[in-house]
Amino acid sequence: MTELILYSLLLLALLAHITFAMVFYRKINKNKTLSFREKNDWRLKALIFPAYYWFVFKNRYT
Repeated sequence: MTELILYSLLLLALLAHITFAMVFYRKINKNKTLSFREKNDWRLKALIFPAYYWFVFKNRYT
């Protein structure tokens, strides 16, 4: 039973990570002030730690 709970929590964490990265990708693509290289840098950061870098991106560009 504990394995099922653990796997469920891991699945929820993975889904949250993917959803947050998707939202961050959309924000990056909508920003017209970023160059191609800057967009790629932010996309890479969005894949690794989307929640942390979303707040950094938000504070820097809004």
